[in-house]
Amino acid sequence: MSPVPRRLLVFVFAAVIAGALRAVPAAAAGKPGYPNTIVWSGHTWQVKSSQSKVGPGPNYFSASTDNVSVGADGRLHLRITYRNGRWSCAEIISAESFGYGTYSFDVGSAVAALDPGVVLGLFTWSDKAAYNHREIDVEFARWGNATDPTNAQYVVQPYSAAGHLVRWTLPSGAAPSTHDFAWHAGRVDFASVFDPAGGSNLWTYAGSDVPKPGGENVRLNLWLHGGAAPTDGQDVEVVINGFGFAP
Repeated sequence: MSPVPRRLLVFVFAAVIAGALRAVPAAAAGKPGYPNTIVWSGHTWQVKSSQSKVGPGPNYFSASTDNVSVGADGRLHLRITYRNGRWSCAEIISAESFGYGTYSFDVGSAVAALDPGVVLGLFTWSDKAAYNHREIDVEFARWGNATDPTNAQYVVQPYSAAGHLVRWTLPSGAAPSTHDFAWHAGRVDFASVFDPAGGSNLWTYAGSDVPKPGGENVRLNLWLHGGAAPTDGQDVEVVINGFGFAP
């Protein structure tokens, strides 16, 4: 893939953040049953919690500050923790539905080094099944395969359909990294840029089944593939510097 100048993509990300501050996306009711909220990157987010194992995984999800918190510097901390005899994962859900536009995630952690059973998801999702839940994903995972040389993927669901998924490799130690998807009518453009050396990765999906907007929310989650404990038995933390949206 052709490299993209890092200064250009940093400028684009800054423009996206500025656009997010000016934009007023459509309000959404949010998902019932998740009363805990945080404010991060200028938006309100519900914090997922469950008393039994639920998807993805399945896993327990916790709204505890052990699992989801915003630091004094404004960065989001997502954690997988072992407390009271069980592993708990983290997920936040935007209270707004944004629709077409560019979604940007500035990741502070070196997520290429995640445990092979850990998944970081940056995506849109609707609880309604139309258009495969309107799910568009940037994911970092080896899906339990420690020898997989790839560790990231772009997806326009369903992932099992031909041409809907591309695997790629985020280099070891690459941090920070910025990951965007620009959702248009009939096309989704993915772009990532990362340190060191200003690396980049690009992909476009333009199939006939690109979803149309309709009540989807942005979600960020950190979870365990198959609900299995990390191979090293240690808690996991990922720091997200910021989220931006530009219509």
